[in-house]
Amino acid sequence: ASLADYISRATEISHDRPVLVDRFLEDAVEIDVDALCDGTEVYLGGVMEHIEEAGIHSGDSACALPPITLGRSDIENVRRSTELLAKGIGVKGLLNVQYALKDDILYVLEANPRASRTVPFVAKAIGRPIAKVAALVMAGQPLTSFEPFDLNPNHMAVKEAVFPFARFPGADPVLSPEMKSTGEVMGIDRSFAAAFLKSQLGAGMKPPQSGTLFVSVKDSDKALIVPAVQTLLDKGFRVIATGGTERYLADQGLKVELVNKVAEGRPHIVDAIIDGEVQLIFNTTEGWQSLLDSKSIREAALEKKLPYYTTAAASLAVAQAIAEVSPDQLEVRSLQDYYS
Repeated sequence: ASLADYISRATEISHDRPVLVDRFLEDAVEIDVDALCDGTEVYLGGVMEHIEEAGIHSGDSACALPPITLGRSDIENVRRSTELLAKGIGVKGLLNVQYALKDDILYVLEANPRASRTVPFVAKAIGRPIAKVAALVMAGQPLTSFEPFDLNPNHMAVKEAVFPFARFPGADPVLSPEMKSTGEVMGIDRSFAAAFLKSQLGAGMKPPQSGTLFVSVKDSDKALIVPAVQTLLDKGFRVIATGGTERYLADQGLKVELVNKVAEGRPHIVDAIIDGEVQLIFNTTEGWQSLLDSKSIREAALEKKLPYYTTAAASLAVAQAIAEVSPDQLEVRSLQDYYS
């Protein structure tokens, strides 16, 4: 209905003014690759797996290097495809490719013959001056005069986006294809959980070690959110959820308490957030009505500076980080310590 209304009111459709319709790959894994090519040889600098699923702007997604779920065959497929793209485009220097992996099919989202915003992250994660190497290659030096890059270091690096929501009253923290972040940070450690927790702290999020978790997720995320909720229940968290989510989680045998939606009367979830009864929020939405219904929850969470996750993948990652590492266990070390 929204599409029909938009086309009838807002566009003049003709051969010169077409309407283009995109389809999202639901639940696909997004992959970022930075590579170098001298016209003959291709070196991969880094293969990054996004935490958030495809459909969230790459600049707003957290990502891990090395990948956390991709298998050897997946990475080999990425390598082969990147080499073909680099040689096919004829690039000399840096190339960034964004892929989506779904049902063992690798889709190319973008291939850009230039440096991307991930190059500084990759360089720090692997300890190699990628931009310098690229500049020398562009000046005519062959790639074979440099050592290949290590795609599987003995540590984890996590890039996390930094958002300005707290500075802009009324801003909505739901992530979408539209980029909203204004910066990024990196967490680095020996394990994914510790690196992810460092990235959250660096981005201004402070995942709690105890307290109450509020969960309200769209139907397609209900099965995906179960491991995250179970992990935090095992950690000793109290879990509250609205109607549909509470019923689903209870049917899975999870101990969850029901809380009212705002429209269902007081005391409701926004009251609980304002009263300081909630320490962590997992909330995913689908469709305009759901987005509007949950807006007051996100506004209250921002006001109280609560850690708030709007994708199932990020919710699972933070649950894992909370369960495996506490902030007082984190080490402060120089980047160089991880390269030796």
